[in-house]
Amino acid sequence: MEPRIQYAKTSDGVNIAYCATGEGRALVHLPWFPISHLQMEWQVPEIHQWYQRLAEGRMLVRFDCRGGGLSDREVTDFSLDARLLDLEAVVERLGLDRLALFAPLHSGPVAMAYAARHPERVSQLILWCTYALGSDWAQSPQVAGIVAILDKDWHTFTEAAARALAMGWEEGELAPRLSVLVRESVTQQAFQAFVPVRDAVDLTDLLPQIIAPTLVLHRRQFRAISVEVASGLAARIPDSRLALLEGTALMPFAGDMEAALQAINEFLGEGETESPADITRPRPADLPSGTAVILFADIADSTALTERLGDAAFRAKARELADALRKAIRECGGTPVEGPTLGDGVLAAFTSAREAIEAAVRCRDEGSHAGLPLHVGLHAGDVMREKDPDGRANVYGGAVNIAARIAGASAAGEVLVSDIVRGLARTSAGVTFEDCGERELKGIGEPVRVWAVSQRMENG
Repeated sequence: MEPRIQYAKTSDGVNIAYCATGEGRALVHLPWFPISHLQMEWQVPEIHQWYQRLAEGRMLVRFDCRGGGLSDREVTDFSLDARLLDLEAVVERLGLDRLALFAPLHSGPVAMAYAARHPERVSQLILWCTYALGSDWAQSPQVAGIVAILDKDWHTFTEAAARALAMGWEEGELAPRLSVLVRESVTQQAFQAFVPVRDAVDLTDLLPQIIAPTLVLHRRQFRAISVEVASGLAARIPDSRLALLEGTALMPFAGDMEAALQAINEFLGEGETESPADITRPRPADLPSGTAVILFADIADSTALTERLGDAAFRAKARELADALRKAIRECGGTPVEGPTLGDGVLAAFTSAREAIEAAVRCRDEGSHAGLPLHVGLHAGDVMREKDPDGRANVYGGAVNIAARIAGASAAGEVLVSDIVRGLARTSAGVTFEDCGERELKGIGEPVRVWAVSQRMENG
C-alpha cells in the first residue's frame, strides 16, 4: 500500500510533500537532497524494504525536498536556511514535540543545524555518510569528476552518479533504477543551482552546540567522503559515537542493509528508555531579545602567540579552546552566539548575572589551562536578536559593544564586569569583586565603572 501523501507549507510559501507510516516514536528520515520522490521511491523494492524496516515499531516520517519530487518544483532558494524551513514545516504540521532524525549525505548539515537550534525537540541524531564542511565532499576527485559532466550531459551524469556514488560501482539492477529516480526527482537546472550552495556549507563551529546523542554512521570503503571526515564529526559533536560499516555504496539499502539497520535500531532503542528527567533536562535557550547579560572572551595577544606557535598550531589550539568555552557557556545556562564574532572572540548571552559570572570564571580557567590566556568582559543591557546575512542568529546593541570593550580593557587572564553586572550578582555569584574604578572605553561616550572578579568566596 503506497503512503498517503500530504502537504505542509513553509514560512516562505513552498508546499512540501510528506508522508508518515507506522506508529510510535517519530523518526524523521530527511531526503537524499536534491534527490527524493515519495511515490517513485516506494516502487523501488530495495528502497521500499528499507523504509518498511525503519518503520517497524515507530512512526517514520519522510518528505520531498523543495524543488524535487512531489514538492513545489519552481524554487530557486536551496540555501541551508531554506531547507531548514522544509523540515520545520513538516515537524510543525505533524505536531511533533520530540523526534529522532536520520540524515543522509547532503541533508546532514540540515539535521545538524536543526539539532543545534532546536535541542528541546531532537532526542537522537543519526548522520549517514555526511559532512559539516561542503569542501570535504566537493574536493573528492570522484565527486569532481562526475560533477564535471553535469553541465554537459544530464543523462550521463545521472547514470554515473547512480553507479559510482550510490552503488560504489557495484553491479546489479538497482543502479539503472536509481538513475531514473534521479531524473524524475529533480531537473538538471535545479541540481546545477544546488551545487554551489552545497560546496559553501560550513557548520564546523556549530558542531559543539549539538547536545542530542548522535550516531555517525559511515561506510568504510565509500570513496567520496573519507573515514577521517566521519571521525572528525564524531570528535566535535559532544555526545556522539562513530560506527564504521563495511561496503562501498552510499545508499544504505545497497550492500549490507542489515548491518545498517542493526546499528540504527540499537541506537534508537537506547532512546526508548529515556527518562522524563532526561527529556526535561535544562537545554540552551534561544538568544534573548530585551535585557541580557553579555559575555565576551578574546584570546590575549593572539598575534604574538601565532608567531610563536605557528599559524596552523595556533588555529588548532584556538578552535579547541573555542569548543571548550562554548561547552562551559552552555553548561552554565548561557547561549553561545552563532554569528560572526570579533577576531578570536567568543560571544554569549545569559538571562542570569550569576550564571554569566560562573561561565566567565570557567572560560578564564579554560584559557589558562590551554596556554591561551583570555580577556573576559561582562555587561548587561538591552540587546536585539537578528539573523546575519548568512542566516545565523546573532545579537546586537550597545550592551554587546560595551562587553567587548570591557573585555579589551581587562588584563590577560582577568575577568572584568561592569557596575551593572556586579550589582545584579553581588550577593549570589559566590565571588568577590575588586573595584577597578572608571575606565574610558573606545567608542563609549561616558566612562564605565568596572570590577575585577578576584576570587571565589570560601563558601561559594
